[in-house]
Amino acid sequence: MKKLAFFAVALLALVSCNEGQQQTKSAEAQRIDSLNQVIAQKDNEINDMMSTFGEIEEGFREISEAQDRVALAKSGEGSNSKARIRENIQFIQNTMKQNKELINKLKQQLRESSVKGDALRKLVDSMQQQLEEKEQQMQQLRAELDEKEIHIMELDEKVANLNSDVAQLTNENTQRAETISTQDKQLHTAWFVFGTKSELKEQQILVDGKVLQSSFNKEYFTKIDIRVDKEIKLYSSSAKILTSHPSSAYTLQRDANKQYVLRITDPQAFWATSKYLVVLVK
Repeated sequence: MKKLAFFAVALLALVSCNEGQQQTKSAEAQRIDSLNQVIAQKDNEINDMMSTFGEIEEGFREISEAQDRVALAKSGEGSNSKARIRENIQFIQNTMKQNKELINKLKQQLRESSVKGDALRKLVDSMQQQLEEKEQQMQQLRAELDEKEIHIMELDEKVANLNSDVAQLTNENTQRAETISTQDKQLHTAWFVFGTKSELKEQQILVDGKVLQSSFNKEYFTKIDIRVDKEIKLYSSSAKILTSHPSSAYTLQRDANKQYVLRITDPQAFWATSKYLVVLVK
């Protein structure tokens, strides 16, 4: 019995030891995985930044080559030389703009990166300084070209773009005015019809004693501007309004021939419930 108890204790101790070793190995594996993830993240960030560095360096190289071409063209004469100068100046302008955007991108990458290093920041500062020097060189070059009355394409394009913007704005204003005018007309447009019972039935305006309930003939109606047309002659001694309109917004009065005339005293209220007016006459 004692031997059996001893054996059981030994077995438990062995199992506990094995579990402890497995837990240690598992924790170690997790630490290694975490470390690998950190390393991979830093590698990706460094690769992205180095790619941006490369694009900026290539931009500066192309700018320097274009500056050399401008210097060479300045010594020549004629329209071809001026055209080459304008072309290269425009190229320099565009490339400097791209480099400026890339440097700003690089600064953002550094701010958000987990990689912290003074060397990278110094390199970015150096590129920023290089860009500022190129901008100063461009200002000096512009002054030299102005003395030779060589107008840079950039200015010509600004004028062309300004004229294009004005034309586009004028066109947009015209379209907007037309749209507003159309909407205004639609807002103040109404339709009326008057006719005998048989006429209204024939046009599907009156069906089984109900008005405008089916596919009625809209072409049979007369279109009016509610701001202007406030009086409708009905040419009949008998008139009954079939559509819904407030009685306080109109009057039905006879003219000298004893025929009814509909006078709309409050157009907004009269047409508020329906833009269609149907009058039954005999």
